[in-house]
Amino acid sequence: MNACIAPQSPKQLQAYYLLRWQMLRKPWQQEQGSEKDEFEQQAIHRMCLDENDQVVAVGRLHKTGQFSAEIRFMAVAGGQQGKGLGKQIIASLEAEARKLGVTEISLNARENALAFYSRLGYQNLGFSHVLFGTIRHDKMVKSLEVDSRHKLALAQELQTTWHQTIPMSRAMDIRVCFYDGREMITHCDPAFNKNLHHTMFAGSIYTLATLTGWGYVYMQLREQGLEGDIVLAEGNIRYLAPIKGPAYAKASTEHASGEVSPLTRGKRARFQIEVVVACGDKAAASFTGHYVVLPKSA
Repeated sequence: MNACIAPQSPKQLQAYYLLRWQMLRKPWQQEQGSEKDEFEQQAIHRMCLDENDQVVAVGRLHKTGQFSAEIRFMAVAGGQQGKGLGKQIIASLEAEARKLGVTEISLNARENALAFYSRLGYQNLGFSHVLFGTIRHDKMVKSLEVDSRHKLALAQELQTTWHQTIPMSRAMDIRVCFYDGREMITHCDPAFNKNLHHTMFAGSIYTLATLTGWGYVYMQLREQGLEGDIVLAEGNIRYLAPIKGPAYAKASTEHASGEVSPLTRGKRARFQIEVVVACGDKAAASFTGHYVVLPKSA
């Protein structure tokens, strides 16, 4: 059995939605299309494939706030229950949620799924709603611990530096939600950064991307016990899509170049960092920043 993945092609995405409809809507005479809602473009989508690349389990997570998220549309294909697929989907969605700074996940569970979610650590808060006039749902919640790979002390140090020296970062509530030495993910307050169209300000997107690249360089210096004054020499951004939900920005060693070693010789260090700003699985902006680190003595 393959690991959980995001749909990689239009064909896979179509199969993903088809299974969702077949298991969650068709038995109650609901039309195709009813298996989707307004949050599809803001969500994390995961599915499991069998040895024939057929979709056998699906699930979705979307952030409802800077630190909260909801799981919806969990489904396992007929004849595939009892194989741990649902648990695998939940584990994958929770792992993504932790990296995106989520501290609490909620979901609405059908009566026949209450025991399943309870075993996975979800607490039943009681009645939520009735779907199609017959299907009772209870609301369930789970608190998430910080990802064990996250270097919390370094992240908090960077956040303090930002908030004390860059007022806009404090107003936007920009935070490091994940950093493991190779990848850094940041997020900000979605409510503060909305414009009159209820999408994220272009200026906020640019600021989040710029500071994520700056922060990634800062972390590389700290990992080596070095100091320097980091300045943005050049920044270029492409806006790919509007951001309607909570956004995050990501930088990683795969999309970064530069060395800190010149600083040890009293010279400038240069970095090029590529940052993606996204909402759910969808990239909404692509930023390339050229940063220069000046030796403290300069």
